[in-house]
Amino acid sequence: MTDKVLRSIISLGLLLFFGLTEAIAQNQFEILMYTRYTTYHKDNIPAAISAFKTMAQKHQFGLSWSQDANIFTSDELKKFATVVFLDAHGDVFNKEQREGLKQYINNGGGFVGLHGASTTNEQWPWYDKLVGRVFTDHPALQTGVIHVVDAQFPATMHLPGTWVWTDEWYNFSKAKSNNLQTLLRVDESTYDPTAGYEDPIKVMGEFHPIAWYQEFDGGRSFYSALGHKPESYQDLRYLDFIYGSIYWAATGRGISAKQ
Repeated sequence: MTDKVLRSIISLGLLLFFGLTEAIAQNQFEILMYTRYTTYHKDNIPAAISAFKTMAQKHQFGLSWSQDANIFTSDELKKFATVVFLDAHGDVFNKEQREGLKQYINNGGGFVGLHGASTTNEQWPWYDKLVGRVFTDHPALQTGVIHVVDAQFPATMHLPGTWVWTDEWYNFSKAKSNNLQTLLRVDESTYDPTAGYEDPIKVMGEFHPIAWYQEFDGGRSFYSALGHKPESYQDLRYLDFIYGSIYWAATGRGISAKQ
């Protein structure tokens, strides 16, 4: 190998190295995506992971993904500006893992809960308050009309006032926290809230929230019930909705117009 060829290889290597280093250095924050496999969400979790990878590249943030609850320690979580619970929740955490998440929030961390993150069976009261409400049941998957309640939030600024969407329309318990700020509600008159199952479904009525946020216990929390279908993660409107929530949870920015 000639010196000229060797120098070219070294130069190319340095360019690749510094290019990679620069890209990493420009990440504005790091997030942890935590999922937990269930048969209910076996299709949408892979779709979401793929979409989050693209989202991280587009919006210049670092993304780590795990299905291991052992990552919930103070030392591990302090690396992240936000944790995203996608179809996963904290009921399976042991005492140390629960304390790790609680300390993370107490220290100013962000939390984004998506879809199944609210299906907790009320086994951990602090986590239920962090999410804001607890899932009770839902009718058969069908189309309904969503209304934007608050358009002055990073997750909803781009959305039309009303829009048609197909999903599992979760019903919820009463609010577990007094700080919840509703972002979206679904109009139960636009779908059959009792369809699909033998057991009676308790409808929520005129006020049926499906997305909200809050300042909670030192940190920031967002939750949305949307996202059961894997096709949701191909919808740019929905992905921008998710990123707006991540941006706020990670930074606390974007709602100055409300203050």
